[in-house]
Amino acid sequence: MKVLVVDDDAINRLILQKLFEKENNTVRTAQNGCEAMQLLNDESDFNIVITDIMMPEMDGIQLLAEIKLNDKINRIPIIGFTAGDIDYFRQISTIAFDRLLPKPMDFYELYDIAHGFVNKSLN
Repeated sequence: MKVLVVDDDAINRLILQKLFEKENNTVRTAQNGCEAMQLLNDESDFNIVITDIMMPEMDGIQLLAEIKLNDKINRIPIIGFTAGDIDYFRQISTIAFDRLLPKPMDFYELYDIAHGFVNKSLN
């Protein structure tokens, strides 16, 4: 599985990268939504995007909208996570994440959720 991890926190990026790579997945990382969109435009073969919501330059809500409005990549499942108020982010987003999780999160649970979405989309 090819995973795009988007988070402005370097520690979270590293933990998620190592977790997915441990299971022989390909992982690319981005510090914000702008970097993520550049990667998605260059490499459209991602199986899942895992993104923080609160980031500089382009946040996770904007990234979600950009992906879902792009016909080349709009079928990629997107898991969002935040330390903020999940209900608030659900209300302000006109497009829903495939899953939205609170921080702090169980990284292994996140892995299982991501793996489930990818298996579902491949079948």
